[in-house]
Amino acid sequence: MTDEALGLLSDRSVAAAVLLYTLAMLALAGEQAARSSARASTRKEAAEAARRATAERTRMMATAGGPAAPPPPPPAAASAVAQVRSRAGWIGMALTLLGLVLHTVSVVTRGLAVDRVPWGNMYEFSSAAALSAVAIFVVLVARRSVDRGLGAFLLLPVVLTLGLASTVLYTPAGPLVPALNSYWIKIHVAAAVICTGAFLLSGVVAGLYLLRDRFDTRTAAGEPVRFPLSLGASLPPARSLDRAAYAVIAFAFPLWTFAIIAGAIWAEAAWGRYWGWDPKETWSFITWVLYAGYLHARATAGWKGRKAAWVAVAAAVALTINYYVVNIFVVGLHSYA
Repeated sequence: MTDEALGLLSDRSVAAAVLLYTLAMLALAGEQAARSSARASTRKEAAEAARRATAERTRMMATAGGPAAPPPPPPAAASAVAQVRSRAGWIGMALTLLGLVLHTVSVVTRGLAVDRVPWGNMYEFSSAAALSAVAIFVVLVARRSVDRGLGAFLLLPVVLTLGLASTVLYTPAGPLVPALNSYWIKIHVAAAVICTGAFLLSGVVAGLYLLRDRFDTRTAAGEPVRFPLSLGASLPPARSLDRAAYAVIAFAFPLWTFAIIAGAIWAEAAWGRYWGWDPKETWSFITWVLYAGYLHARATAGWKGRKAAWVAVAAAVALTINYYVVNIFVVGLHSYA
């Protein structure tokens, strides 16, 4: 195939991946809705069964010596809760996997079309980082470290990222900017791609933890729960979300540290200094400090749960600023990005 044909195949593959991710998100959201409905039905039927049992005990006490009453039937919704892995969930994961395959085809064919690594501009980096986020999510689901239903929430920022990349940030297939034409792009930027995808996933999970924690707090206090807090009813337990966010950040942080060190070495080779507090360098360091603070606080101060989740969300926001705001609106040595 010619380079032009490969570039066209890449563009069409990413468009198809966006469509499949969107359908997968809707299917997984349907599973979440069914799960929430089943749990609500179970609670309602359990309460009704308890009411009938209480009424029967009262009647038996009033007519002592009468025949024993049969036990109340089990709630009909209990089986629905036990079989929460519904058809919609399996369809959602199948669509996610198919989208991941096409997304991978898009990134690979983009690299073949330009005869270099496929993360040389913001369009390519965005696509590769989104691919990393989905791939890490699929691996975690396969290892049963996270619930597949979280895909309904992860795929939304993935679809938005790819949509923005394919429109506003789109760059036709072409050679690298001269400043990026270095073997360090295969090392420094590759590490940054993986970390960006992982931190995107951890930010989503940390945000969902805060949602579930708030839902549990208000429910326990008997306070009314409205949208969007009502989404917490279909989420995994808060403790599971907390552990998942921590596991992803613990995996990505050493790689992010390596990415910053590799970037400093590249800067010395390109500009004659390791560090110059360029806006990109500054925000990368701010992001590093926030994630380091998250891990340090959990290890020393026992920060688990709400406080740690807020730090993880703040770090994800800093990463977003570092990528979009600094790259697009701030002038610096990395403006070519």
